[in-house]
Amino acid sequence: MSIFAAAVARAKSGWTATELDLSGLADIDEVVDALRDAEPDSDLALLFVESDDEYLAILRLDEGEDLRVFGSDSGFADESRIGSVLLGEVEAPALGLDDLAAQDDEEGTAAEPDADPVGDAELLGDLGVPSQRLLALCGMEGMLPSDVTAEICQRIGCGDEMEELREA
Repeated sequence: MSIFAAAVARAKSGWTATELDLSGLADIDEVVDALRDAEPDSDLALLFVESDDEYLAILRLDEGEDLRVFGSDSGFADESRIGSVLLGEVEAPALGLDDLAAQDDEEGTAAEPDADPVGDAELLGDLGVPSQRLLALCGMEGMLPSDVTAEICQRIGCGDEMEELREA
């Protein structure tokens, strides 16, 4: 299973982006420590984990505490060890894709009925990506996890940093 994990952190000096290797991490606490260590002075840190052009998980830490987790599909926890580490303790489903049907029709997007998003879909709401938009992006036909990550990063102001990291 191919995994790309990138931490983006916002400090007083602006955004930074760092690729993280999650392969040796045994549990969510170790993932949180790696995210925290990526930019220790940040007030906000996000971890984007993309798997096999199919799954996306987003973790958020505010002030190095208060972990919030979102997964584009609960199947990620069943499909891989990393998915299980990231999403294994997430019990709450995200807002149902059925709730987005009216909005999807207005925006011209189609939610994928097979997706089963889990966790806190509102974790990026204060950054300009409301839960409805995040769920619509994850369910949009033809959108890869990398496309979703790129759009989110553009909206929150770290698109250039993420693009530079991918090109490195």
